[in-house]
Amino acid sequence: MKLYFRNNILIMVTTLFVVTMFFSCETTLKDKQKFNKSSFLPISEADSINLKYTDSGKIKSTLRSPKMLDYSQIENPFTEFPKGVLVTIYDNQNNITTIKSDYAIRYKMTDIIDLQGNVVITSYDGKKMETSQLYFDQKNEWFFTEKFFKYSDGEGGYLQGPGVDFSRDFKIFNMQNSSGEVTTVE
Repeated sequence: MKLYFRNNILIMVTTLFVVTMFFSCETTLKDKQKFNKSSFLPISEADSINLKYTDSGKIKSTLRSPKMLDYSQIENPFTEFPKGVLVTIYDNQNNITTIKSDYAIRYKMTDIIDLQGNVVITSYDGKKMETSQLYFDQKNEWFFTEKFFKYSDGEGGYLQGPGVDFSRDFKIFNMQNSSGEVTTVE
């Protein structure tokens, strides 16, 4: 009987220990998840930024934004511009192309920029692209969207429709289902 009682106490203590550890771990996991959700904060913030990108002493582009949030500490890092951007790009002849949007986010691992809200690209020669969302692949210098777009060539020609991808210099276009009138062909 003594052995039976001793085994029962040993089983009860072991069970109590395991159950306590189980609930303890669950609470810790829940606390950790709650902490991770609440700690999704930028590592840095900047207001009224004016960044200049130079190459060999020449300004190649500028980026202006009222606010920048840097999330480079997370697994898939990104930089967010919640109040929009104005990017000015200079070519080798100092011709200017501007890109403007109400919101932007740059994904660091893929080098993709997502521009959203009143996206307008205006080139020095009068070409203009307008859409509600536009992606830019920095590695390939290629724009693309699935949203409705309108492109005007500055000479009365235009293209419009849903979905387009095109080169940074507006020389190559791939359209899904568009209409328009092109007045000049280079």
